[in-house]
Amino acid sequence: MSQLHLLGGGYRAEFSRRGAAVRALRHGDRDLVTGWPDGGPVPFFAGTILAPWPNRVGGAAYDFQGVTHRLPVTEPRRGHALHGLVATADWQVTEWLAAEDDHGFVRLTHTISPSPGYPFTLRLRVLHTLDARGLTTTLTAENLGEEAAPYGCGPHPWLLAGEEVAAYEVSLPASRVLLTDETLLPRSLEDVSGTPYDFRRPRELGGTGLDHAFTGLSAGVVEVRGAEGGVRLSWDPALMPWVQVCTSTALGYRGLAVEPMTCPPDAFNSGTDLVVLRPGDKHETSWTISAL
Repeated sequence: MSQLHLLGGGYRAEFSRRGAAVRALRHGDRDLVTGWPDGGPVPFFAGTILAPWPNRVGGAAYDFQGVTHRLPVTEPRRGHALHGLVATADWQVTEWLAAEDDHGFVRLTHTISPSPGYPFTLRLRVLHTLDARGLTTTLTAENLGEEAAPYGCGPHPWLLAGEEVAAYEVSLPASRVLLTDETLLPRSLEDVSGTPYDFRRPRELGGTGLDHAFTGLSAGVVEVRGAEGGVRLSWDPALMPWVQVCTSTALGYRGLAVEPMTCPPDAFNSGTDLVVLRPGDKHETSWTISAL
């Protein structure tokens, strides 16, 4: 996987064609995301684009407009279809501009062709832009087919603010948390008040283990501060009203996964906040990672 490099506004970013991923992001001499070696493999979906669904499709099956679709099982331990169809695909670079020490961008595209369980055709475009504001990623999906298609999306960065994740101070302005069953499928949507999942006031993560989706966002922003500084991930909560947050300790990985999403886990079955792209429809959303 050959890498693409950008410099701008005191930031340096590296991208991969695999999953249109952000392989590395630095501000000055500080890493803002957990990266991976040139050439891969890509660990725990780090930095990749998740589409046409984020998170899981339960049992790797869903009904859409009266038809049952069965996807390949890509999470064998739980029997689900995980993180869409493009996180491990090789994307095509269509444009690349690097204006050293000022700004730069890279555009990538990928077409989802009809496949088992997802018989739809979507053209995806990603624009990574780097400047003094940080790294902004814009994802656009267009339905090229003749039938309506279910759709959801999100990114999968692991924010890095030091080695000890338990010591991270997390700010997450979400009033509700989605509790899950033993296979991480939705069980109930609960108020965060009085629970370990209330981060509306910044507080240390401590021993709280997270692999949960949050909603009821008063703002589309998560801030993480640690021994090596802080990182902010921001987005429009009207377009991405959910965010999955996952601690890395149990995985033996570094950082905190923060994944803004257009829909919750298993939205292909629940229909909650599911985007339906009719023929010719486009859907666009964006998010920004910046240093604090």
